Amino acid sequence: MDIEELRTFVEVADAGGVSPAARRLGVAKSIVSRRLFRLEAELGIQLLARSTRGAVLTEAGEAFRDFAARIAAEVDVAKETILPEGELRGRLRVSAPLTFGPTHIAPVLNEMARLHPQLGIQACYTDRFVDLVAEGYDCAIRIGYLPDSNLVARRIGPLFGKLVASPAYVKAHGAPETPDDIAGHEALMQANEVWRFMDGDKVVTVRPQGRFKADNGTALASAACSGLGLACLPDDFVDEHIASGHLVALMTDYPPPAAGAYVLRAPGQHPVRKIRVLTELLIKYWNDREALDGLPGHRRSK
Repeated sequence: MDIEELRTFVEVADAGGVSPAARRLGVAKSIVSRRLFRLEAELGIQLLARSTRGAVLTEAGEAFRDFAARIAAEVDVAKETILPEGELRGRLRVSAPLTFGPTHIAPVLNEMARLHPQLGIQACYTDRFVDLVAEGYDCAIRIGYLPDSNLVARRIGPLFGKLVASPAYVKAHGAPETPDDIAGHEALMQANEVWRFMDGDKVVTVRPQGRFKADNGTALASAACSGLGLACLPDDFVDEHIASGHLVALMTDYPPPAAGAYVLRAPGQHPVRKIRVLTELLIKYWNDREALDGLPGHRRSK
């Protein structure tokens, strides 16, 4: 039984069709169809019911999918065991934040591709929280405070932030002096999140209110520069605006607690080596940048 046929079947099952699976695998739809045909012919049973709207698992396919995924994962582990040290092959599919990934994650992926010429890398930059399993990602890189989930997380490094507003907003509406004061201000948010601040050693939570929301840190920083309200954002999004005078740091006696950057993967017994290698490269990159004044991850002076 061909391992690529098993992988292809799992991709089609998870993606819900031949076309999205072909995009994930980076091959033509005809190749995917041929692999599925050969696998079903070898097993002598139909695994997928095709239609114009995609493909769904048959009862036999439902039973076989988990076995196929487990076999493919075990083969990956076996290959890693016998490959020369440092050599990576196959494909690595990574999700990274749109407003953080191109500047902070892309250089590391570039270096990984250079070091491992037989490894295919597919990076998707989006601020949406992707479903790793359903959408076929090996791992995701996320920043901020992690919500509870069954995903396995490895911390890359710290991430610091500030509460900011434009000088025009402060002139018109005043500046909050304590976390309780935020209730009287317009907040610029991603969704309906909670903001956290340090009061000495204690973490104080605030549920801000506001009419302007965006799922992108750069857009929220722009809105703050336009005087639309308060924003609580990582330093990377606001420090240049503070230096130019378009924003001012507020409530500096109550800084947000350090968040973090993380590599997340689906739970499993064997984290594949390509994810471990990427994680170590990211940690090294983060540590190197922390050592340089004024760069992400470094706690700047107020």
